[in-house]
Amino acid sequence: MSGSPIWHPFTQHGLGEPIPLVARGDGALLHTADGRRVVDAISSWWVTTHGHNHPRIVAAIRDQAERLDQIIFAGWTHAPAEELARGLVAMMPAALTRVFFSDSGSTSVEVALKMALGYWHARGEPRDRILVMEHSYHGDTIGAMSVGARGVFNRPYAPLLFDVGTIPFPAAGAEQATFDALEQACAAGAAAFIVEPLVLGAGGMLFYPPAVLAAMHAICARHGVLFIADEVMTGWGRTGTVLACEQADVVPDILCLSKGLTGGAVPLAVTMAREPLFEAHRSTDRARMFFHSSSYTANPIACAAACANLAIWRDEPVRARVATLAARQRERVEALASLPGVSGGRALGTIAALELGEGAGYLSDRAPRLMAFFRERDVLLRPLGDTLYVMPPYCIGADELDRIYAVIAEAVTAFG
Repeated sequence: MSGSPIWHPFTQHGLGEPIPLVARGDGALLHTADGRRVVDAISSWWVTTHGHNHPRIVAAIRDQAERLDQIIFAGWTHAPAEELARGLVAMMPAALTRVFFSDSGSTSVEVALKMALGYWHARGEPRDRILVMEHSYHGDTIGAMSVGARGVFNRPYAPLLFDVGTIPFPAAGAEQATFDALEQACAAGAAAFIVEPLVLGAGGMLFYPPAVLAAMHAICARHGVLFIADEVMTGWGRTGTVLACEQADVVPDILCLSKGLTGGAVPLAVTMAREPLFEAHRSTDRARMFFHSSSYTANPIACAAACANLAIWRDEPVRARVATLAARQRERVEALASLPGVSGGRALGTIAALELGEGAGYLSDRAPRLMAFFRERDVLLRPLGDTLYVMPPYCIGADELDRIYAVIAEAVTAFG
């Protein structure tokens, strides 16, 4: 073995690509050990909302680390978790009364699936079919992979994945096929339908309108099928509102949150549920409890960071920052959309995306060359195949955003 012993995620080490060493971050910038200033154009994998090292979040982490670092959460509790749970119940839709902690987006989805299946089991109703949307992605643990698109991401692990019902993506002009398929699957007695509201992230930044989300929710409600909203990426302002579901006036039965929950500083996730799901597991019979946990459930330091995030949303003009960034994103992607070699220019909230040419899949030969091109120009962009997207922290300045789009324009000329 030579070099670092680290096995990096979503990295083909056989290609020998350089892996920069980042020393520190502030705002929308990352500073490498060799003195480069890199603009973080993707919020370090969609997590950093307010910017790197936000002083209020850093202070909360420091303060909590001096008080209580970790405590078992099975049968015990602590002040940061209590404060955070109450804050989330106050901030999120009123019907979501219960908060279950975990530590990543994938595990929040695993929890949601287990809650849904446990609900029907406790009711004595034989519902165990999970419905998913075509091209979806919900994480890389086994359950989360099972409810995501099948393909190169999970082909080696197919024997581990459970069967699901797949609903077509509601492409513009073909929404009725989605509604018909969902209606049929729900009528057959499905347990739950899990969706990424308004934006399918890893599937290629695919957008669909709020009216479609509302219609799908209505179909599920009509048949008593639980509606799970995976807002791990779309939550915390990414689509222009705190939750993407707000734009469709949809309140899910189960809500998954992570990434921006702590402002992106440390790992934490929650799965929020309506009261009937909690009550279905509540009993004097210990065999009916909800059997899920991890060692670091509701870690006090992570909860303190999340409490600081909620305080930032309450006290600072975050919504105004989101609106300003959304307008700038739309303006800049529209300018690029007219360039030769570009297709599908689009923006929703703080997310902007486009394709080079018609857009090849995730393993496009162009993707590694694009990543190298951006890395050499000190911009952190990670294309999804030939899909380029920009999803920066809300604090990013106009000059930094202009720098990102100038580099993308260069890439269009070089690779389009």
